[in-house]
Amino acid sequence: MTGPKKRILIVDDDPQLRKMLSEYLSEAGFAPMAVGDARGLRDVMAKNRFDLVILDLILPDADGISLVREIREGGNVPIVMLTSKSDEVERIIGLEIGADDYVAKPFSPRELLARIKSIFRRIEAATERAKLTDDYRVKVRFADWELDLTSRCLKRPDGTEVRLTNSEFQLLATFVERPQRVLTRNQLLEFSRTDPEAVFDRTIDYLILKLRRKIEDDPRAPKLIRTEHGAGYVFAPKVTRL
Repeated sequence: MTGPKKRILIVDDDPQLRKMLSEYLSEAGFAPMAVGDARGLRDVMAKNRFDLVILDLILPDADGISLVREIREGGNVPIVMLTSKSDEVERIIGLEIGADDYVAKPFSPRELLARIKSIFRRIEAATERAKLTDDYRVKVRFADWELDLTSRCLKRPDGTEVRLTNSEFQLLATFVERPQRVLTRNQLLEFSRTDPEAVFDRTIDYLILKLRRKIEDDPRAPKLIRTEHGAGYVFAPKVTRL
């Protein structure tokens, strides 16, 4: 890993887990910091900048889902949720409101590390894309929506901006670059720079659900991102470069 070490905040009330993850991530080349509750999270985030947050959804002094929303409202730092295997509803809600990925307890540190690296690869790919287009802005329009692929800004037909997480942007960029084509889940994972071995099978489904909630008039009857049963997904509208 080159350049400054990525700073990772670990938020979990289990001191042994905090110690184990801190040591493991430090050995992997990161700069971890660990706190045990929401108060500690707020205190350190007010004074420090982090490149990623690992957040346990069960904390003694706050609801984890509320914290995901709070972190997301304050910025676009990637979030990996730690959940129990039975918390599927909370995982879905967390992904819908802005978390980038999740790991179900108990988990291996190696699995968590793979997910962290996958998120950073997606971010770096987006940064490289922006550098390649630094001399001019790349904008596209679909169904009266406007997406700036350079600044990662998405605007509704009325001109208001819609905030996208890193994962949502990569997926939407993949769609607008390949409109009106059936794309399988594996293709979407590959094209959006997501490591297929570092995500759950349904990660793409969750991301598409999140995107539909943001860009569809009726997410239950989507017209922009259509499901092709047994095949994958199609981005239906015509895409034009501005």
